[in-house]
Amino acid sequence: MGRFRNDDLAYVLGKEDLMVRSLFFLTALIFIGCTGGYVYQNAQPLEFSDLQYPFPSKEISVNGIRISYIEQGSGDHTLLLVQGLASNGGFWRYNIGELAKRHRVLAVDLPGYGKSSKGIYPYTMSFYADVLSQLLKQLGIEQVTYVGHSMGGQIGIVFSLNHTSQMEKLILVSPAGIESFSRGDGDWLKSVMTVDYVKKTTEDRMRANLALNFYSYDDKFEWMVEERARMAKAKDFEDFCYAVVRSVHGMLDGPTTKRLKDVSVPTLMIFGEKDGLIPNPILHGGSAADIATIGVSIIPNSTLTIVPSAGHMVMMERADMFNRVVLDWLR
Repeated sequence: MGRFRNDDLAYVLGKEDLMVRSLFFLTALIFIGCTGGYVYQNAQPLEFSDLQYPFPSKEISVNGIRISYIEQGSGDHTLLLVQGLASNGGFWRYNIGELAKRHRVLAVDLPGYGKSSKGIYPYTMSFYADVLSQLLKQLGIEQVTYVGHSMGGQIGIVFSLNHTSQMEKLILVSPAGIESFSRGDGDWLKSVMTVDYVKKTTEDRMRANLALNFYSYDDKFEWMVEERARMAKAKDFEDFCYAVVRSVHGMLDGPTTKRLKDVSVPTLMIFGEKDGLIPNPILHGGSAADIATIGVSIIPNSTLTIVPSAGHMVMMERADMFNRVVLDWLR
């Protein structure tokens, strides 16, 4: 498929389809597409426990939940990398190695995702923050620099407020939790986002949704399409879909917009200049810079970096610049 720029998306997707996909304003990924046929329709199922990450993963039981995580590097400071909606710790593959040259790095699969347990959990932002807090305690880690992408950013805001003593610094990457949604907006989004809708996502729609996450989609990210298409045949795929849907509810029902002023740790905010998901293009419109400016004006002791020629997946699309910005800020 080569390179596909988000600017051209309207020529590929119909208006109604684009509106539906724009629901995923908060995603770190949501199920991935342009055109190209059903390449993986006959591929073998991929069980979540068999997901292939570029780094070995470990497991630990936290509050009775099996949590999978990647651990690399060493140093006086620990970076906790937290995924966005519908993704997993493997989505930090372009960042872990470079960041681990100077720091200890943990990339976590949140409950419901990746190799971690799936079940009937609350999937609220506070639930995730509490699990991460207990994880750090069990690993004997007193403080971290928390790095959260999209939904992981909103979880990070809650973590910084509920578990302040465990957070040294906060890095928000294309974060949810800054853009404000009315009750009507939230009710509409929740009514459309159902388990059945997620389960029936076709492979072509997967690629189209992926294009929304990037400014310039490239074939090197095709591994995400294969992973998601084969995961759809996994035994506990419906549990994963449930986690995605309930996580969307958790974001909408636990807004953090009015709590930003209470964040007390040094904060770095990173946005892709061409983020096509934040702000929501149908409900709100505007640019990522608009949301970023609001966030940095409210959060005390915060710094903003806007990365050019990058979309929502800024840590993938411009990995070299992202890694350099993070390391320079930490230094």
